[in-house]
Amino acid sequence: MSDIVRYEARRRLTGTLALGVGIGAFALLIIWIFPSIEVASDSIQAYVEALPEVFREGFAIESMTTIEGFLATEVYQFVWVLMLGLYIAYVAGGIVASDVESGRIDLLLATPVSRKRVLVEKYLSVLVPILALNLLVPVFVYGGIVAIGESISAVDLIALHALSIPYLLLTAAMGLALSVVLERTDIAQRGSLALIFVLFVLDTVTAATDLEWMGVLSPTKYYSPGDVLVDGTYDVAGAVVLLVAAFVLVVLCGEWFSRTDV
Repeated sequence: MSDIVRYEARRRLTGTLALGVGIGAFALLIIWIFPSIEVASDSIQAYVEALPEVFREGFAIESMTTIEGFLATEVYQFVWVLMLGLYIAYVAGGIVASDVESGRIDLLLATPVSRKRVLVEKYLSVLVPILALNLLVPVFVYGGIVAIGESISAVDLIALHALSIPYLLLTAAMGLALSVVLERTDIAQRGSLALIFVLFVLDTVTAATDLEWMGVLSPTKYYSPGDVLVDGTYDVAGAVVLLVAAFVLVVLCGEWFSRTDV
């Protein structure tokens, strides 16, 4: 591990651990509520089935009366897919732009390292929150489920978090792209938030409609917590698409950064 990755990783570690505990505590709260939902399972499932198909498809509301479906909707679809995707994109939106604005990038580029290497290593530092959260949060989730006397497939839970890594890597690559192109921290970070949110909404509102094909532009199209937890199906091809897209975007960012003035 190079000095750049180590330095950036240390900077992110404390905040990542705090975020992981926060998400874990929220997951425990949601899990604690589930027994009261299960008691009213018939009426709740009837309500879910009465919702428009586009709503159920877009928000991954499949089965609120099972612990798998409840978690997929209440925790993973919103917290993991949307909120964490926004957070990772926001963090990546500042990894280059902040150094350009502060002038620290001049010190980095004065060392015998190429611009592409600097860019790639800064991007790799985002793996700290991505990997740490995917290791920490499922411990809270699984422990909470066992504590209320429910059960869940540990394999499916592990797969759910493993398959989220390509998704989060792509959201980070999107934030990186705006950070490199815009070179203004606030604009790049706000733009990253807007981009991820718009793509999430695009996939959501076009699901189960004639415009569903537009959803292929959104990373959320290739990562569905409900499919993993409720149906036990793993979209490995989707994960590959996300990884390839992230790789291509980082390569393009490296080419742009190596040719532009800072």
